[in-house]
Amino acid sequence: MTITAEAKSTLRIGPYPVDPAVVLAPMAGITNLAFRKLCREFGSSTSIYVCEMITARAVVERNEKTLHMMSFDEDEHPRSMQLYGVDPATLGEAVRIIVGEGWADHIDLNLGCPVPKVTRLGGGAALPYKRALFSKIVKAMVSGAEPAGVPVTVKFRIGIDDDHLTYLDAGRIAEAEGAKAVALHARTAAQRYSGQADWTKIARLKEAVTTIPVLGNGDIFSAADAVRMMDETGCDGVVVGRGCLGRPWLFAELQAALRGEALPEAPNLGRVGEVLYRHGALLAEHLGEDKAMRDLRKHMAWYLMGFPVGADLRRSFATVSSLTQLQDLIGELDPTAPFPRDAEGPRGRQGSPGKVALPHGWLDDPDDPAVPAGADLMHSGG
Repeated sequence: MTITAEAKSTLRIGPYPVDPAVVLAPMAGITNLAFRKLCREFGSSTSIYVCEMITARAVVERNEKTLHMMSFDEDEHPRSMQLYGVDPATLGEAVRIIVGEGWADHIDLNLGCPVPKVTRLGGGAALPYKRALFSKIVKAMVSGAEPAGVPVTVKFRIGIDDDHLTYLDAGRIAEAEGAKAVALHARTAAQRYSGQADWTKIARLKEAVTTIPVLGNGDIFSAADAVRMMDETGCDGVVVGRGCLGRPWLFAELQAALRGEALPEAPNLGRVGEVLYRHGALLAEHLGEDKAMRDLRKHMAWYLMGFPVGADLRRSFATVSSLTQLQDLIGELDPTAPFPRDAEGPRGRQGSPGKVALPHGWLDDPDDPAVPAGADLMHSGG
């Protein structure tokens, strides 16, 4: 089967061509070196694969755990890093350190995280409401990155909730302050990951932001979804998050679809087992075997989603403790079981909508540039 996009994109982020126009979204606890390498093995080396969210304060203080999270593969290029912060001074200094040490080739600013521990400090999806503060942050980051030729991009949501939409202002401010691209997760922070992404907002942002690329994010669970988003919204590229959980081969399908090529055949359970073991082996190289197996457990339900795997065997996968045990468990699967088409839909966290935790008085004055007290804390990875 061949799926073709009417909207052909020649996406560039700063000096980097992105072909096909696909970005792996940064996901806390997911997009470490091992998972990014696995996705790159299926996808194009000239797409972009973003590491987990890194806290700017942790970079400034050279926190050992955070520095390890910032690891990149030897042949990974461009090395793409997402930063979180609320203080323009701290974010600017973190960017200067990163480019000074040559740690990354592209820096993205996280304004999309809806997690309460982030938003209650004014960070993530809460921050764009404060237009003056947001403007100062982007300006400080661009100023720190520009001498090294490192592009800064910004990812944000539609707004805090339906009564406080911020995405059009956020896009215009990022564009005016020198960001090289913007990406919109077409949900509010209050939605979290529930409900349906409103792609019409991506189209509106594309109309409002005219001099830099606009990328779309939200509800891309198949190659057909990516093509449809680009056709319907006119966006310049797609950002893929939950759709690739347990399905790193989605990047091969996206590459084929966006280049007008025939889609590769969906993997049977035997092939999924091979990919699962490869993921475990890469994690072991990166984290050590014990920690790697604990990290891999959360991926099991995603890899096995929809396949005929008994409850006892699923429980064994969810408590795997070594690569040898993983290999033995994979040997118990039926390698001929075909990929279940109903497994192509939503996966990963969804949850329920809810009120967004915000600093006291946060909504009083959108033009207040003050940094909230206690906001500059360390919690890399979201």
